[in-house]
Amino acid sequence: MEAVLGAATVLQAERQAPAPAGSPLSTPALPIASVPLSPTLADVVALLARVPVPADGPGMIDQLRGLEDLKSLASAKQAEITVAFDLAQRREQAAAGLPADQQGAGVAAQVALARRESPAKGSRLLGLARALTGMPHTFAAFRSGRLNEWRATLVVKETICLSAGDRAAVDEGLAADTGTITGTLDGAGDKAIIAAVRAAAYRRDPASVAKRASRAVGERCVSLRPAPDTMAYLTALLPVAQGVAAYAALARDADTVRTAGDGRSRGQVMADTLVERLTGTPGGVSGVEIQLVMTDRTFFQADAEPARIPGYGVVPAATARELALTRKTGADDAGKSETGVQKLDLFLRRLYTTPGTGELVAMDSKARLFPPGLKRFLQIRDDTCRTPYCDAPIRHHDHIMSWQNGGLTTAGNGQGLCEACNQIKETAGWTATPAPGPRHTVETTTPTGHTYRSTAPPLPGTLQAGTSAAAPSSHGGTSPLRTAASKAVPPTARSRRRACDAQGKESRQHAMAGIP
Repeated sequence: MEAVLGAATVLQAERQAPAPAGSPLSTPALPIASVPLSPTLADVVALLARVPVPADGPGMIDQLRGLEDLKSLASAKQAEITVAFDLAQRREQAAAGLPADQQGAGVAAQVALARRESPAKGSRLLGLARALTGMPHTFAAFRSGRLNEWRATLVVKETICLSAGDRAAVDEGLAADTGTITGTLDGAGDKAIIAAVRAAAYRRDPASVAKRASRAVGERCVSLRPAPDTMAYLTALLPVAQGVAAYAALARDADTVRTAGDGRSRGQVMADTLVERLTGTPGGVSGVEIQLVMTDRTFFQADAEPARIPGYGVVPAATARELALTRKTGADDAGKSETGVQKLDLFLRRLYTTPGTGELVAMDSKARLFPPGLKRFLQIRDDTCRTPYCDAPIRHHDHIMSWQNGGLTTAGNGQGLCEACNQIKETAGWTATPAPGPRHTVETTTPTGHTYRSTAPPLPGTLQAGTSAAAPSSHGGTSPLRTAASKAVPPTARSRRRACDAQGKESRQHAMAGIP
């Protein structure tokens, strides 16, 4: 598709002649006389918003394809702008006397904020843009819509270990037969693209690929992330031999147990065996410290207001009460009470929120470093890194206004940040200040003068629009209990197991190594 809606050249050409018949973007005539000769992005957006949906099925499909091409063109334009911005920032930093090895600091973070992405994703987008400047055929396919941003990323990812010259040679080789990279990859899915580009990289410089594989062993790790329905994904990145061996051992034991008459599915047995072997305890839980951020109505009156578990996220009220008080093992009778519920050594830390605002009770300190209790408070209030669009775990407890400039060690002047965001905040041109808001709010200003607001996530008890602080609970309670009950009758525990699925493309995307 030659004509892409929104490109300045097309807008000017349309003044002279209509789109060719049969074009995916040929729609009923649009009033474009008001479009200026040098359209801005706002003009392009306004014009696109006026494009009607076709009345027939073929027209709808053509328009879907045209819009997909438009998305690729926009993404390619973003890559061009990213490279230009990187160079401009480096020139400014050099003029300011910043050492060469520190130039470029904060560029990826500013790109991430502008694109509403996490800092880690911003770093990958900057790496992608830089790499594409040396891969003209891939970049051309990206601009034309024959490769979308994700698949252009796959091409770059599989060649990033090569030198610039070898990467350009692979780019040339993939396009050698037809003059376009999609002659080789036309109609290929993600796996096929990875295989083709990887094979070309292997042939070009096998030593660099082998060196990359050896370095990858050092990146082995284990991660945990939430899954729907109060489940979690426990993921291990392992060398292939270890990963295959671990899976084979779990599968073998599961088959043995099921042959002996166990009624659980194969996936359920594998999951239960994994937890038991890692923890050394049947069922995997023997002692728990749970920090439940909840209203007292939820805990004592069985209210429906959801709770939050720091490090995981929001959980249903019933699940939070059940997890705090009881848990079935699903394994054997060791350590069970007469009701069949496992006995736990449980320490429950209850954290209550103020009605309406959802704010935790404030804490402060005269020390320069945040004491353990205040660190815990910031962890619970902020949940993840406070930088907009970054959901990395909190690693640093930061003074919003620095100690050197008179900032106090208080909850109001504190925020939780990941290590990377805290380091970026300290670079030249970045400032942060507390700001008024319904909950704890921070305003961060970047070197270009753009300001971004970050508000602490709503905690249980936060009023929703149109509700009243005096509204009774869904279970008929009229006011929160203010004293702790000495005992609580545990609700009936549920025993839910889920078979593990392959997670498909989502897992591949989460496992993709970052592009430097």
